[in-house]
Amino acid sequence: MTVFFKTLRNHWKKTTAGICLLTWGGHWLYGKHCDNLLRRAACQEAQVFGNQLIPPNAQVKKATVFLNPAACRGKARTLFEKNAAPILHLSGMDVTVVKTDYEGQAKKLLELMENTDVIIVAGGDGTLQEVITGVLRRADEASFSKIPIGFIPLGQTSSLSHTLFAESGNKVQHITDATLAIVKGETIPLDVLQIKGEKEQPVFAMTGLRWGSFRDAGVKVSKYWYLGPLKTKAAHFFSTLKEWPQTHQASISYMGPTERPPSGAEETPPRPSLYRRILRRLASYWAQPQDALSQEVSPKVWKEVQLSTIELSITTRNSQLDLTSKEDFMNICIEPDTVSKGDFITIGKYPPVLSDLLSLTSARVSLVTNALNPPSQLQHILGAHVLPCQLKQKGEGPRAACGRHRVSPGQPVHFAAS
Repeated sequence: MTVFFKTLRNHWKKTTAGICLLTWGGHWLYGKHCDNLLRRAACQEAQVFGNQLIPPNAQVKKATVFLNPAACRGKARTLFEKNAAPILHLSGMDVTVVKTDYEGQAKKLLELMENTDVIIVAGGDGTLQEVITGVLRRADEASFSKIPIGFIPLGQTSSLSHTLFAESGNKVQHITDATLAIVKGETIPLDVLQIKGEKEQPVFAMTGLRWGSFRDAGVKVSKYWYLGPLKTKAAHFFSTLKEWPQTHQASISYMGPTERPPSGAEETPPRPSLYRRILRRLASYWAQPQDALSQEVSPKVWKEVQLSTIELSITTRNSQLDLTSKEDFMNICIEPDTVSKGDFITIGKYPPVLSDLLSLTSARVSLVTNALNPPSQLQHILGAHVLPCQLKQKGEGPRAACGRHRVSPGQPVHFAAS
């Protein structure tokens, strides 16, 4: 025993390296063991649904999965087959997996897809946007959009998953919770943003629309992957070398929020008797024309704002969902065009979100004039809760997209949520 400790002391560098390696290996094995326990518990819970008897005349529930294998740097297929697929099969559903090979394929496939009981999106925000657009572009979108949609977050950016499911730092638990929510069939309605140009087909989004310098720089972050944690700062730094200030001119026309129609299917009233129908016809025939004129609603007035901004965001309420709200609206955030280069690089690809605007529930148009602390944060110069709006972009170079775009709420869709 003495010789053993003496050897460890004489080779203390190797001993230290060995202890660190064993500690890391033990922690890694413990994490794998915990992940297996999570998968087993989720499969056992899903098997309860699969063991339930169905009526003789009922059909097996069909689920169509749109899987993007390229999501999460090519790891999406492995994550799905290891964490989500066993749960879906054990639940008793007839699962059909459709793997997308290129961008835009999901939209084309949904135009030809037959009816299914549930649509499952396995990927990131891009895959979800394609599926939603494909569903709402169909000729029968009024009935097809009622099919519930499940979202399994497998991409690097899955913004909607934080609204649908509880926060979790464990990737396996996040995926299994999302899959179990689909199996249980618990859904909530979410808003959809419709973006339509002058000639193009409409595009639908669940989170929002961003136009500006922060968004352009964020797209180039992956280009500087070799810089590690400094890649975000580098992308914004090199963006400031081309031209500054990077201003965008546009004109926005918008209207105020409207009252949300009552949700749920209305019960069909019983057919009145023949006597009541005759009286109703006679009453409508002899009614005065002034009554019909008095019921006309005056058209709403559009408000127009000329702006010069570094970043424009039009977002839905899905990031901070409030099912008790009785109004339909979108959020518009206009960032000032007076941002310095230092602030642009420091803030990074995540400018201030609409949390400040959402707290202003009493105001419909809020002009914030006081600077926020710390000074590195940007100042919202206009926050408006609006229903539809029209955005007219003014040309400012070869990269500018000119034309008029209408942004309005589309048909709401139902998502599986826990």
